[in-house]
Amino acid sequence: MKTINASGIHYRALNEIIKELVRSGEDIINLKNVNGQRYIGVNLSGITKINIEGTPGNDMAAFMDGLTIEVFGNGQDAIGNTMNDGNIIIHGHAGDVIGYGMRGGSIYIKDSVGYRVGIHMKEYKDKVPVIVIGGNAGDFLGEYMAGGCIIVLNLKNDEDIVGEYCGTGMHGGVIYLRGDVEDYKLGKEVIKEEIDDRDYVFIQKYVENFCQYFDYDFQKIMDHSFVKLYPIGKRPYGNMYA
Repeated sequence: MKTINASGIHYRALNEIIKELVRSGEDIINLKNVNGQRYIGVNLSGITKINIEGTPGNDMAAFMDGLTIEVFGNGQDAIGNTMNDGNIIIHGHAGDVIGYGMRGGSIYIKDSVGYRVGIHMKEYKDKVPVIVIGGNAGDFLGEYMAGGCIIVLNLKNDEDIVGEYCGTGMHGGVIYLRGDVEDYKLGKEVIKEEIDDRDYVFIQKYVENFCQYFDYDFQKIMDHSFVKLYPIGKRPYGNMYA
């Protein structure tokens, strides 16, 4: 285990230190006093666990392939950008464009997120990326989503689980919402239905993880109605190019 005081360290220097530790096989890296340093965990692979105290900057874990990063604080924008594998745990809020183009792995966020979360998510064979959000999400959640899964738990039971244009251009994957959403907030490419038993079993696994990470009551979360959003077809704009 290696502990680094990141206070005053430029993000490039910090990331070089992290990269060398991961390459050398370090099992746990503790980063203290992180304050906006960008690109932590970018393009790294392996099984190292990185614990972050503070607020990391944009594009944390972009292109990451296998690590676990746990942030004891808030996250900024573009976390998990085009992430291929691994696990991200955020003990707070996160910003915009979380999981952009995400191809695998999982992201767990205790509180709420900003705009355009999960856009262009995709999946291939056994690679199914998942984003679990404990609070609410802003506009354009799951925009142009091609695969994977987003679960919004709305633990504050707010009427506005998501913002407007949810699932706009969606042509793959599924979004689960704990509660309901007004139809006017949905993209025209989206169908809304109540979940079935198979959906419940799928959701259960990720809610169990969420409860373990953030100390929530699993049964209290699951004793609530859920709806699922999925695309009408795989080529929502096909006729535009015919």
